Amino acid sequence: MSLGRSSAIIAAGTLASRVTGLLRSMVLVAAIGAFGLANDAFYTANILPNYVFQVISTGVITAVFVPLIVRWSTAEDGGQRQLSKLFTLGTVVMLGVTAVALVAAPLLVSLFSHYSGPQFDLAVAFALWCLPQVFFYGMFALIGETLNARRVFGPYAWTPIVNNIVSIAGFLVFIAIYGGGSMPIEEWDPGSIALLGGTATAGIVAQTIALVIFWRKTGLHLRPDFRWRGMGLGEVRRVATWSIAMLLVGYVVTAVQQQMISTASGENASVTVWQNAWLVFMLPYSLIVMSIGTPYFTRMSEHAAAGRDADVRSDIGTSTRVLGMLIVISAVTLMAAAVPLSRLFATNTAEAEGTATVLIGFLFGLVPMAVLFIIQRAFYAYGDTRTPFFFTAFQAALAVAGALAARALLGDAWVTAGIAFSQAVASLAQVILASWLLRRHLGPLGMLPNVWAIGRFTAAALPAGAAGYAVYLWTGGPGGWMLSGLAGAVAGCVVIGLVCSVIYAALLAVFRAPELSAVTATLRARLPRR
Repeated sequence: MSLGRSSAIIAAGTLASRVTGLLRSMVLVAAIGAFGLANDAFYTANILPNYVFQVISTGVITAVFVPLIVRWSTAEDGGQRQLSKLFTLGTVVMLGVTAVALVAAPLLVSLFSHYSGPQFDLAVAFALWCLPQVFFYGMFALIGETLNARRVFGPYAWTPIVNNIVSIAGFLVFIAIYGGGSMPIEEWDPGSIALLGGTATAGIVAQTIALVIFWRKTGLHLRPDFRWRGMGLGEVRRVATWSIAMLLVGYVVTAVQQQMISTASGENASVTVWQNAWLVFMLPYSLIVMSIGTPYFTRMSEHAAAGRDADVRSDIGTSTRVLGMLIVISAVTLMAAAVPLSRLFATNTAEAEGTATVLIGFLFGLVPMAVLFIIQRAFYAYGDTRTPFFFTAFQAALAVAGALAARALLGDAWVTAGIAFSQAVASLAQVILASWLLRRHLGPLGMLPNVWAIGRFTAAALPAGAAGYAVYLWTGGPGGWMLSGLAGAVAGCVVIGLVCSVIYAALLAVFRAPELSAVTATLRARLPRR
């Protein structure tokens, strides 16, 4: 399967899953409100499985197992013997990690929040319902990355839709039983806690089961195998140690950020606002970076395994420019539409404007994160997780300093936006250092043309974004129809997006950007001929 077709399949699935994910978040806001102590308690508890899972997924599966699976696939049996051992080991590890997480639920809540009294108790109660997601998240990633490594890209991107559908149904049941809007902490009982937390976990279970259905496409027939000796655990342990250490450093940053934000729980600087802004921020990252970058990572791993360094450098340059063309306009467009977008997760204009400032702070880091995705995966393709640890530790130090400075210098209404912006600045510094370190490993990367390309994209995107924001102001701004309700917000986002996209494409055509010509040629080749 070609990279273009693979990226298209992943992009379509990611778009569908992210759109249904936005609907899921909107229904959740209708169920428990946009602000409040109980809201923050649930959001904190429900994000804990993701923190634990990321150590396993990004720290081990992506960094270690994908290159190994690609290498094992060249064996005579297609890697079935080694993969049987790997899946048996993975299942045991996931069960163990989940059990430890459940026992440590109070500790995890205290690490990632500044709650006390009834709010802390409610967060722990939610965590006990949500933390079983760790096992199913882990198996979902292990199965999905195996499918990706075998060039079966679609299911991993599409099956999260199942999670969103199950969650939406559960939240609607919650609304039918308990009504919508924020509930005071004292009104939460075991039944309402179980329904909300259980719904969140049921969605993850459902998406994992849905992914298993597609396993036959790998052509592999695995069986339990506890004979782990000889499967290269020494190499796995060496690589995974650095990768897990890198993730743990990241969690120090997350813990500090969440502690600083949760000191103003229930206000504009709430955990709920942070999570909703992050959800919107991750939409273009997931849709563009993951869909285009994932097939390139598989190809980079193949080229690295074959010792074809020149091809790896070519992959880095091509993917960076393609990502840059799409991600720059995404960041600028989301900034222009930040308030209408935020209205989807708010009950009034004031809440939308508060969330929009946090979203804009995040968006300054979208382009650096996109470039970092490619640079980091290049290290992973060579089995190097030691170097990424050091440039991640560098970013972590900057992000922690930024979070502490934001809490000290800004008021409650601005602290979350300040922390989001400081993270963006730290990401920019990180990608500069990471690129320099990769150049030491691979030689000249030819990054200057990439920098010029991103500069050209930015020059075209800024006027487009200004025009989009002018449309928002022309329709009345904070008092206009775009913020009158959910329908107006959706329509406003569509209008602003169309204005920005058309102007951006026109300016790129004026600049004769070769990347635009390549995309246009690809689209023409796919259109049916008369």
